[in-house]
Amino acid sequence: MDPLSDRTRLIAAATRRGGGRRPVNPPIERASTMLSDAVGDMRNDRLGPLYGIDGTASQDALRRAIADLEGAEACWLAPSGLAAVTLPLMALTGPGDEILTTDAVYGPVRRFLTRHMAARGVTARFHPAEASAEEVVALISERTRVVLIESPGSLTFEMIDVPALAAAARSRGALTVMDNTWAAGLAFKPLVHDVDVSVQALTKYAGGHSDLMLGAVSASGPGVIKAIAEAQEDIGLCVSPDDAWLALRGLRTLPLRYREQARSMMRVADWLAQRPEIARVLHPALPGDPGHSLWVRDFSGAASLFGVVMQGGDAKAAHAFLDALSLFGLGYSWGGFESLITFETPQMAFREAPPALEGPLLRLHVGLEDAAELIVDLEVGLTAWRAALA
Repeated sequence: MDPLSDRTRLIAAATRRGGGRRPVNPPIERASTMLSDAVGDMRNDRLGPLYGIDGTASQDALRRAIADLEGAEACWLAPSGLAAVTLPLMALTGPGDEILTTDAVYGPVRRFLTRHMAARGVTARFHPAEASAEEVVALISERTRVVLIESPGSLTFEMIDVPALAAAARSRGALTVMDNTWAAGLAFKPLVHDVDVSVQALTKYAGGHSDLMLGAVSASGPGVIKAIAEAQEDIGLCVSPDDAWLALRGLRTLPLRYREQARSMMRVADWLAQRPEIARVLHPALPGDPGHSLWVRDFSGAASLFGVVMQGGDAKAAHAFLDALSLFGLGYSWGGFESLITFETPQMAFREAPPALEGPLLRLHVGLEDAAELIVDLEVGLTAWRAALA
């Protein structure tokens, strides 16, 4: 039989035979203390978890499912997507090392690098968001221990040649960590393309219902696995069995939701791209986007998250646009069933080299609502935008 698709594998993991009569989903086991039958068994981890922090049925099933999805030898869970990014960065670097990443890096990760890691002797260097893989590789120095990759980049959605960057970094002795939340482990497989560590905010697409905080770290290779496993053990990161169970439930329907939301996103993005109020729509799946050729070559799908640059205007008009909407929620995060919109221009001030934008920057996430009705809602918002500029 040919290898199963992700869509089938995510469900087949639940229905596999050989375990006797059992529920489709693992039970939620809330436990801190794990009991043994004899003193000699208490340190034998082959008999099961030694303590609740090691995880029970739902955490174990989720780790195995994510590792299978990412093509990883090992997977660890973290209490948020941010924690999933910071764990390998702490595990793989030490005083005197450098982390090289994009100027478009997720804001809280930038804060972690410039505040927490800097205080511990690890420096961060930010390359231009639009830099090519060759230009980034040229910046790798003897001190560069980790190249942190976001592709697409946060808010402005710049793409980079991940396979080329990962291979070149490895040849120079640097490890690569990629935030794979946008692709959800479905549309892109970092570990297949020589990336050492893939991280996801399971809060987003895997959860799918905006009701949990969770992250995952996936990796292969004994050295990397040992370093991350020890760091997680030392820090004491763990997740609740309830949240793991929710993420596992969401994972079963992830491919269907991802594809459907991408379909609606393209309808909405195409409509916005024709509007005179819009200067640019930022999404690599759109023909004409600077990263489109890389997306076509490497990705098998598209996230339902994208950016919009308004044609002129100001913050007051942007606020009027957002406040006039009724179907798009005003809230951070994405990947859930609901559509969201945020005003992101202020975030550009934290970059070393902010991009030149024709107007305010908005970020939209398209949920599972009817795309035609979302477009009607955006028309109302654009009417408010024009009125605010009159």
